[in-house]
Amino acid sequence: MKGRRKARALALQVLFEVDSSNHPPGTVLEQRLEASPLTEDLGGFAQRLIFGVLEHRADLDRMIARFAPEWPVAQMALVDRNVLRLALWEFAIGRETPVRVAINEAVEVAKVFGSESSPRFVNGVLGSLADHVDEAARSVRGRE
Repeated sequence: MKGRRKARALALQVLFEVDSSNHPPGTVLEQRLEASPLTEDLGGFAQRLIFGVLEHRADLDRMIARFAPEWPVAQMALVDRNVLRLALWEFAIGRETPVRVAINEAVEVAKVFGSESSPRFVNGVLGSLADHVDEAARSVRGRE
């Protein structure tokens, strides 16, 4: 697995645990980094992803709900929900990853951690969101 993908996978694992058990994200991140060390640069990238998603989770969920109305965010599979949050944060808020790269990476991570239908679901929702990147960014940044 490539470096940034490893960081995304680690971030997903942390967000999954925080989402499912409400453990403190900093503690979970430390534990994951002990089990699967990353370079300082990649660890920092994973940390930005995790805390960026957590800071903007409600806004990210609102945008996801808008573009996947048949799937209430609270009822989505934990993996799918957090993969969507990560990718949306990356391309709409973090803005250091091109949209198509973030979507491709999300699909690849969904293949590893999600169900058989996760990659297709993630690709469809993010494809819809990609057409509204600026709107998503404004809706989140407008609250800061």
